[in-house]
Amino acid sequence: MINKDMTIMEIIQKYPEAIPVLQDYNLGCLGCIAASGETIEQGLNAHGINVAEAVAKMNQALKSK
Repeated sequence: MINKDMTIMEIIQKYPEAIPVLQDYNLGCLGCIAASGETIEQGLNAHGINVAEAVAKMNQALKSK
């Protein structure tokens, strides 16, 4: 399960099903240098995206697989 304290890279590596959700938000996290050290909360906040909503969508994507 994905939570707001996980790094972006950790999510991408452990849960590739979450990548389309990140792409839906037009986030270029896959190639971002901050992805390895920045939490998903920090990254989403930097882009003005609702963290709880995005994390819920990523977790829903995991359940859908």
